[in-house]
Amino acid sequence: MKNKDLYFSEVQKFRQVWIWVILVIIAGIGFYGLYQQLVLGIPFGNHPSSDLAIIAFSILPVFIILLFLFLIRLKTEIYKEGISVQFIPVHFKPKQIVWSEIEEYYIREYSPLKEYGGWGVRYNFTGKNIAYNISGKTGLQLVLNNGKKILIGTQKPQEMELVLDKLRNMHRKTF
Repeated sequence: MKNKDLYFSEVQKFRQVWIWVILVIIAGIGFYGLYQQLVLGIPFGNHPSSDLAIIAFSILPVFIILLFLFLIRLKTEIYKEGISVQFIPVHFKPKQIVWSEIEEYYIREYSPLKEYGGWGVRYNFTGKNIAYNISGKTGLQLVLNNGKKILIGTQKPQEMELVLDKLRNMHRKTF
Protein backbone atom coordinates (compact mmCIF):
# COMPACT_ATOMS: atom_id res chain seq x y z
CA MET A 1 0.00 0.00 0.00
CA LYS A 2 1.16 3.50 -0.69
CA ASN A 3 2.39 5.83 2.05
CA LYS A 4 0.84 8.87 0.36
CA ASP A 5 -2.64 7.43 0.98
CA LEU A 6 -2.08 6.82 4.72
CA TYR A 7 -5.07 7.98 6.80
CA PHE A 8 -4.38 6.35 10.18
CA SER A 9 -1.35 4.93 11.95
CA GLU A 10 -0.97 3.44 15.40
CA VAL A 11 1.89 1.62 17.10
CA GLN A 12 1.09 -0.12 20.38
CA LYS A 13 3.34 -1.72 22.96
CA PHE A 14 2.54 -3.83 25.99
CA ARG A 15 1.76 -1.47 28.85
CA GLN A 16 -0.10 -3.63 31.35
CA VAL A 17 1.37 -3.02 34.81
CA TRP A 18 0.87 -6.63 35.89
CA ILE A 19 3.15 -7.90 33.07
CA TRP A 20 5.93 -5.54 34.15
CA VAL A 21 5.49 -6.46 37.84
CA ILE A 22 5.78 -10.19 37.06
CA LEU A 23 8.84 -9.67 34.84
CA VAL A 24 10.60 -7.47 37.41
CA ILE A 25 9.87 -9.93 40.25
CA ILE A 26 11.22 -12.85 38.21
CA ALA A 27 14.32 -10.84 37.26
CA GLY A 28 14.78 -9.80 40.91
CA ILE A 29 14.62 -13.43 42.11
CA GLY A 30 17.12 -14.40 39.43
CA PHE A 31 19.57 -11.67 40.39
CA TYR A 32 19.16 -12.42 44.09
CA GLY A 33 19.98 -16.09 43.39
CA LEU A 34 22.92 -15.05 41.26
CA TYR A 35 24.24 -12.79 44.02
CA GLN A 36 23.71 -15.40 46.75
CA GLN A 37 25.31 -18.28 44.89
CA LEU A 38 28.13 -16.57 42.98
CA VAL A 39 29.08 -13.65 45.26
CA LEU A 40 28.23 -14.95 48.73
CA GLY A 41 29.02 -18.59 47.89
CA ILE A 42 25.75 -19.83 49.45
CA PRO A 43 23.83 -22.31 47.25
CA PHE A 44 20.49 -20.84 46.12
CA GLY A 45 17.45 -22.98 47.04
CA ASN A 46 16.95 -26.47 48.45
CA HIS A 47 18.21 -28.10 45.26
CA PRO A 48 20.74 -25.57 43.92
CA SER A 49 21.36 -25.35 40.21
CA SER A 50 24.74 -25.00 38.58
CA ASP A 51 26.27 -21.56 38.33
CA LEU A 52 25.60 -21.60 34.58
CA ALA A 53 21.89 -22.32 35.16
CA ILE A 54 21.66 -19.51 37.71
CA ILE A 55 23.28 -17.10 35.22
CA ALA A 56 20.86 -18.19 32.46
CA PHE A 57 17.87 -17.84 34.82
CA SER A 58 19.03 -14.33 35.67
CA ILE A 59 19.63 -13.20 32.09
CA LEU A 60 16.46 -14.65 30.51
CA PRO A 61 13.99 -12.27 32.24
CA VAL A 62 16.18 -9.29 31.30
CA PHE A 63 16.11 -10.47 27.68
CA ILE A 64 12.30 -10.79 27.84
CA ILE A 65 12.00 -7.30 29.38
CA LEU A 66 14.15 -5.90 26.56
CA LEU A 67 11.93 -7.65 23.98
CA PHE A 68 8.82 -6.09 25.52
CA LEU A 69 10.46 -2.66 25.72
CA PHE A 70 12.11 -2.42 22.32
CA LEU A 71 10.81 -5.06 19.92
CA ILE A 72 7.28 -6.35 20.50
CA ARG A 73 4.66 -4.03 19.06
CA LEU A 74 1.45 -3.93 17.04
CA LYS A 75 1.46 -1.62 14.04
CA THR A 76 -1.85 -0.75 12.37
CA GLU A 77 -2.24 1.47 9.34
CA ILE A 78 -5.32 2.40 7.34
CA TYR A 79 -4.85 3.42 3.73
CA LYS A 80 -7.19 4.43 0.94
CA GLU A 81 -6.60 0.92 -0.47
CA GLY A 82 -7.13 -1.07 2.75
CA ILE A 83 -5.76 -1.99 6.16
CA SER A 84 -2.26 -3.09 7.13
CA VAL A 85 -1.52 -4.90 10.40
CA GLN A 86 1.84 -6.16 11.67
CA PHE A 87 2.58 -7.82 14.99
CA ILE A 88 6.34 -7.46 15.37
CA PRO A 89 8.32 -9.81 15.70
CA VAL A 90 5.72 -12.43 14.64
CA HIS A 91 5.18 -10.92 11.18
CA PHE A 92 8.23 -10.07 9.11
CA LYS A 93 6.07 -7.99 6.79
CA PRO A 94 2.65 -6.40 7.29
CA LYS A 95 -0.54 -8.32 6.53
CA GLN A 96 -2.46 -6.35 3.90
CA ILE A 97 -6.25 -6.50 3.71
CA VAL A 98 -7.79 -4.60 0.80
CA TRP A 99 -11.29 -3.14 1.08
CA SER A 100 -12.67 -5.55 -1.55
CA GLU A 101 -11.89 -8.46 0.84
CA ILE A 102 -13.90 -6.88 3.65
CA GLU A 103 -17.64 -7.46 3.90
CA GLU A 104 -18.15 -5.50 7.12
CA TYR A 105 -16.13 -3.54 9.68
CA TYR A 106 -16.88 -1.78 12.95
CA ILE A 107 -15.29 -0.73 16.24
CA ARG A 108 -16.31 -2.89 19.20
CA GLU A 109 -15.42 -3.80 22.75
CA TYR A 110 -14.18 -7.32 23.43
CA SER A 111 -12.67 -9.46 26.17
CA PRO A 112 -9.15 -10.59 25.23
CA LEU A 113 -9.16 -13.40 27.81
CA LYS A 114 -12.69 -14.69 27.28
CA GLU A 115 -12.79 -14.42 23.50
CA TYR A 116 -9.18 -15.16 22.55
CA GLY A 117 -7.40 -16.49 25.62
CA GLY A 118 -5.10 -13.49 26.02
CA TRP A 119 -3.03 -10.94 24.13
CA GLY A 120 -0.76 -11.20 21.11
CA VAL A 121 -1.64 -12.96 17.87
CA ARG A 122 -4.53 -15.11 19.07
CA TYR A 123 -7.02 -17.47 17.47
CA ASN A 124 -10.36 -18.09 19.08
CA PHE A 125 -11.66 -21.56 19.83
CA THR A 126 -13.20 -22.10 16.36
CA GLY A 127 -9.95 -21.21 14.58
CA LYS A 128 -11.81 -18.96 12.08
CA ASN A 129 -11.30 -15.78 14.09
CA ILE A 130 -7.97 -14.15 14.77
CA ALA A 131 -7.07 -11.21 17.01
CA TYR A 132 -4.04 -8.97 16.99
CA ASN A 133 -3.99 -7.17 20.33
CA ILE A 134 -1.53 -5.71 22.81
CA SER A 135 -3.71 -4.14 25.48
CA GLY A 136 -7.15 -2.75 26.15
CA LYS A 137 -10.55 -4.05 25.18
CA THR A 138 -11.48 -2.07 22.06
CA GLY A 139 -10.76 -3.10 18.52
CA LEU A 140 -11.59 -2.92 14.85
CA GLN A 141 -13.63 -5.98 13.87
CA LEU A 142 -13.26 -7.01 10.25
CA VAL A 143 -15.62 -9.57 8.71
CA LEU A 144 -14.12 -10.83 5.48
CA ASN A 145 -15.99 -12.05 2.40
CA ASN A 146 -14.78 -15.62 3.09
CA GLY A 147 -16.38 -15.62 6.57
CA LYS A 148 -13.17 -15.12 8.54
CA LYS A 149 -13.09 -12.48 11.24
CA ILE A 150 -10.07 -10.39 12.18
CA LEU A 151 -9.97 -8.23 15.29
CA ILE A 152 -7.29 -5.53 15.53
CA GLY A 153 -6.92 -3.94 18.95
CA THR A 154 -6.67 -0.17 19.17
CA GLN A 155 -6.04 2.47 21.80
CA LYS A 156 -7.43 5.13 19.44
CA PRO A 157 -10.99 3.92 18.71
CA GLN A 158 -12.51 7.38 18.14
CA GLU A 159 -9.76 8.47 15.77
CA MET A 160 -9.95 5.15 13.91
CA GLU A 161 -13.74 5.39 13.61
CA LEU A 162 -13.52 8.92 12.16
CA VAL A 163 -11.06 7.69 9.52
CA LEU A 164 -13.22 4.67 8.70
CA ASP A 165 -16.31 6.88 8.34
CA LYS A 166 -14.39 9.19 6.01
CA LEU A 167 -13.22 6.25 3.90
CA ARG A 168 -16.70 4.69 3.92
CA ASN A 169 -18.08 7.93 2.50
CA MET A 170 -15.26 8.11 -0.06
CA HIS A 171 -15.91 4.57 -1.25
CA ARG A 172 -19.68 5.05 -0.93
CA LYS A 173 -19.80 1.45 0.19
CA THR A 174 -22.41 0.44 2.74
CA PHE A 175 -21.23 -1.85 5.50
